[in-house]
Amino acid sequence: MTLIASLVAAALLVLLAVSMVRVLREYERGVVFTLGRFSGVKGPGLIILIPLVQQMVRVDLRTVVLDVPTQDIISRDNVSVKVNAVLYFRVVDADRAVIQVEQYMDATSQLAQTTLRSVLGKHELDEMLSERDKLNADLQEILDRQTEDWGIKVANVEIKHVDIDESMVRAIARQAEAERNRRARIINAEGEQQAAEKLVEAAHVLASTPEAMQLRYLSTLYDIAGDKTSTIVFPVPIDLLRRVFGQPGKEE
Repeated sequence: MTLIASLVAAALLVLLAVSMVRVLREYERGVVFTLGRFSGVKGPGLIILIPLVQQMVRVDLRTVVLDVPTQDIISRDNVSVKVNAVLYFRVVDADRAVIQVEQYMDATSQLAQTTLRSVLGKHELDEMLSERDKLNADLQEILDRQTEDWGIKVANVEIKHVDIDESMVRAIARQAEAERNRRARIINAEGEQQAAEKLVEAAHVLASTPEAMQLRYLSTLYDIAGDKTSTIVFPVPIDLLRRVFGQPGKEE
């Protein structure tokens, strides 16, 4: 009986020693409670607890990648879209993450979903598609401010997909095509305007200088002469003939 009692006592001592010892990794912290009251944050390394008096809650300090489920959102211009995102956050104060909120992972996930709906619902569809960086920054700032009391730091928020109906996709394609046609017509009109302005300037120069008109005429004849046509018929200005042969009726 004495031997059995000794073995039982030894087993109890071993179990007691095992229950007293905790080993925390480098990225872990232990929130210790003594008789239900917060008594400090321990770790990393070897931690000794008083059995039945102290309890410890492990907290992981590594960055958590949280996938925000797809949310149905009505944009400001009354377009129904489906949006999902990804959230990067980590615990910076282990005691507040345990004491201030129950299940901080679930709380952060629910907060991210509601914030995603409320923030994107204030913007139009074009802004969701073209200004994602700005929307990501707004979401990150709002979530970081709201989770600060929980000891959580939101590092980044990224909108992954913005899905819209097929009919809306076709409407956007038609709108983009109309915009391209409008820009093409504007560019063509600007080109015609510039060409007309240059022609007017050239006409003013030629009108003010008759010699320039004659040089231009001769240059045109030279260009025609380079053609392969065998017969060329062209008018000759009377003023040019008078200058070459002299004016009739005048004595030399």
